[in-house]
Amino acid sequence: MDTLHTKYDALRGRLQELGSLAVAFSGGVDSTFLLQVAHDVLGDRALAVTAAPPFVPGREQKEAADFCRESGIRQIVIPAEALEIDSIRQNPPDRCYHCKRMIFGRIIEAAKEAGISHVAEGSNTDDTGDYRPGMRAIRELEVLSPLLDAGLSKADIRVLSKELALPTWDKPSFACLASRFVYGEAITDDRLAMVDRAEQLLLDLGFRQFRVRIHGDLARIEILPDDFDRIMLPTVRGQITAALKEYGFSYVTLDLSGYRTGSMNEVLKI
Repeated sequence: MDTLHTKYDALRGRLQELGSLAVAFSGGVDSTFLLQVAHDVLGDRALAVTAAPPFVPGREQKEAADFCRESGIRQIVIPAEALEIDSIRQNPPDRCYHCKRMIFGRIIEAAKEAGISHVAEGSNTDDTGDYRPGMRAIRELEVLSPLLDAGLSKADIRVLSKELALPTWDKPSFACLASRFVYGEAITDDRLAMVDRAEQLLLDLGFRQFRVRIHGDLARIEILPDDFDRIMLPTVRGQITAALKEYGFSYVTLDLSGYRTGSMNEVLKI
């Protein structure tokens, strides 16, 4: 615990040195923690900038706005018409790079207009092991990653978030809906809506950590193995199957490997 608080103190010290900071704020575990600490240290010189691409469900955007309002943190919401960009819409393996370049470019512009000197995002040490082309865009644009620099892991951030009484301390991990698509399959508004509705259903049914991956007209559901028995109950299975077919899926499957991040990257030769 002493080591954890040493990291926390180092983070606070680094943010104090910056003088002002715009945080790319999604409302997730990491960016909420970073924004709160920045606000604690910098006060009104900390700014939340939230991008609103079509890949982020409305519930996530609302939670981000609610947190800023309730915490007295200034927030700017910027549009991000990602599907108008061919290198994003066509979903190549480096889609995330192009998306991050676009979004962070706009966040940097918004920060400059607001008189903020630096821009930061919420990557932590757990984000260094998977294929993440978006990190290249972050480096190229010289966006700061204070949590990563402080050596904080996702588990560290959850512990510290609980100490700070942040509502996100136990929030399930979330990634943008574009990560549900097979590389090379075009991302469209209609197909995003199918995935969003499917995941909202699982959330409403009480599942906490999951993904609904889309393969053509097939839905591949990833949940924690501990939830396998529950999802296979006839009433639950029937409700999910009927609903997803109504949403536009022809086939509904359960991935026996269970929930894991980055499963679409497993077929890449990297």
